[in-house]
Amino acid sequence: MLEMLDPETTAIITGAAGNLVAYMLNGQVDAVRSWVGRIFRGGSEEDQATSLRIVEEDLTSLTQRAVSEVEVRARWGALLAAYLAEHPEIRADLEGMAKSTFMTTETMNVGEQHNYGSGSFIGRDNYGEIATTGES
Repeated sequence: MLEMLDPETTAIITGAAGNLVAYMLNGQVDAVRSWVGRIFRGGSEEDQATSLRIVEEDLTSLTQRAVSEVEVRARWGALLAAYLAEHPEIRADLEGMAKSTFMTTETMNVGEQHNYGSGSFIGRDNYGEIATTGES
C-alpha cells in the first residue's frame, strides 16, 4: 500500500511507524498506547480496541524476538496507511509522530552519602548523636 502513496506521505508513515517501534523497544509503551489512542480515536470502538491489542501483541513479539523490528514497522506502516486513507484528519498526528525524537523522561543519579558528626540526618544511615531537646 505504501508504494501507491506520494513520496511525502510515504515518508511520514514510514517515520511514524519507525518511531512507534523505537518507543516500544525503549520501554515507552505508555507513550505508544497514548499515541495510538489519539490516532485511532476517530474510528469505531473495534478499530480502537484492535489497534491497542496490536500494540500489546507487537510488544510481546518484539520482547520475545518472535518478530523483527522490520516486520513490526512494515505492519504498522500498512495499518497507518490504510487508516490515513479512511481518515485524512490524522495526518497532522502522523507527522508529529514521524518527527518525534525518543527522549527518556527520567534521569537517575546513583551516589553515596555519609553523615558524620552530631545532628539530625535524613536518610537511612545516621552516624552521630541526635539531639532530642532542641540542642545541637
